[in-house]
Amino acid sequence: MSRGKRYNGSEHKLNIKKVIAVIIAFLVIIMFVAVFIKLMQPKAETTEKKVAMAYYSAFTNNKWGIIDSSGNTVITPSYDEMVVVPNKDKAVFIVTYDVDYTNGTYKTKAVNEKNEQLFSTYDQVEAIQNYDQQNNIWYEKSCLRVKKDNKYGLIDLSGKVLLDCNYESIEPLIGISNSLITTKDGKKGLVSSTGSVIIDNEYADIKSLTNEYENGYIVKNSEGKLGVIGTSKKILLPIEYDEIKNVYAESTYIAKQSGPWKIVNVKDNTSTDLNYDDVKSMDSSNMVVVKGGKYGIATLTGEEKVAPQFDSLKNIYQNYYIAQKDGKQGVIDSDNNVKIDYNYKSITYVKTANIIEAESEKVETDLYDKNFNLKLSGIVSEINTDQGYMKVRINSDYKYYNFKFEEKKNTEILTNNTLFLAKKDGKYGYVDKNNVVVVNYIYDDATEQNNSGYVAVKKDGKWGAINSKGETTVAPTLTLENNPVIDFIGTWHLAEDANANYYTK
Repeated sequence: MSRGKRYNGSEHKLNIKKVIAVIIAFLVIIMFVAVFIKLMQPKAETTEKKVAMAYYSAFTNNKWGIIDSSGNTVITPSYDEMVVVPNKDKAVFIVTYDVDYTNGTYKTKAVNEKNEQLFSTYDQVEAIQNYDQQNNIWYEKSCLRVKKDNKYGLIDLSGKVLLDCNYESIEPLIGISNSLITTKDGKKGLVSSTGSVIIDNEYADIKSLTNEYENGYIVKNSEGKLGVIGTSKKILLPIEYDEIKNVYAESTYIAKQSGPWKIVNVKDNTSTDLNYDDVKSMDSSNMVVVKGGKYGIATLTGEEKVAPQFDSLKNIYQNYYIAQKDGKQGVIDSDNNVKIDYNYKSITYVKTANIIEAESEKVETDLYDKNFNLKLSGIVSEINTDQGYMKVRINSDYKYYNFKFEEKKNTEILTNNTLFLAKKDGKYGYVDKNNVVVVNYIYDDATEQNNSGYVAVKKDGKWGAINSKGETTVAPTLTLENNPVIDFIGTWHLAEDANANYYTK
């Protein structure tokens, strides 16, 4: 009787080696697929931004020095007075030392990036400082004032002599570039920043006619009479007047000779009585006139176009004017046609961008094109005339536009950058040009990459900095609420006084 088939342990036994081999093969395939997927995904580019060499004054621990555009210390902060950088592209710096505030005396010298003295044959070497109506400070970039044997001259930043040391003084014509007043034997003259003589040393005084040196200069002779001399040394308005107003257009001046003010056209050889109290400005066709404290518009020959009725009036371009009445500003043409209604507390024409900014009681600024069409409303963060774009915050998002008001991606606008500001879920981070995340979205506010490759980031009310590789150089620990401009170079940040243009930490 059969008992059935007896179980043989060698039959149908699980082959552990084969199972393990299959599992390993399966894992290898998974790993290969994962690696392949990762390889196929775009990688974040952390290319270091190419930075042009530039130099900046730096201040820390009550001492002054110099840093470069990468944030490296060039001259260790060790000076008590600001080390001046006349031209940020040149390694020539002006140091002031041995200052005696009681007697008002001091010494100056020029040094290079190694802190070695330059131009040591002179007793004194100085940068020539100037400023505009808004007190923005600048320096003549192409020349230095030097002193030898108690006389002054000019050299360029390589040490080449531009003007021999033959003058009692050399001073800038305030608010006007490329115009330096010289004094020799007690007489005033004028030279350019390259040392070219524009006006010989023959006059008691020299002043600017307008804020553009191309329009010429008002000179006063020893008899106290005034005239105008141009940059070509030609007398543009005879030196025979008692007073000349600081306005000019189309060969036309406002001047007087012991009598009423005259509209003097030297091209047509005409002189017409001015039937107004004052003239504030002139353009190619008209002038802004004042009578009884009110502003109006007249032609360059004095014919009235718009009766004086405004509290202020300013030409912006062609025949268009920013006008103010009853505390509100708008824009009119020379026929008093309203182009922008009187709804704003202030209006500004940005000449370099050819756009109009109009601010009212609301937080947002209205932006108009040159044809007075309202194009945008938002918080203007930046108008960059060098690169031709605007950065405007609209509904909590930063948007970018060219000066035609065409919206652009920041990757299209900022073509030299390696990091680009991005926003996700209400937080800011940075991506590369392929939109791959380089810096995670963890910041409350942030700036675009600057020319030195750094970005400023804000978290929990504090500011810090990140370099072009996405690495943190300054942790968000700085409260910069009084800084009008937030900008970092390395571990340094721009000081509160943006006009002084120095970095600190």
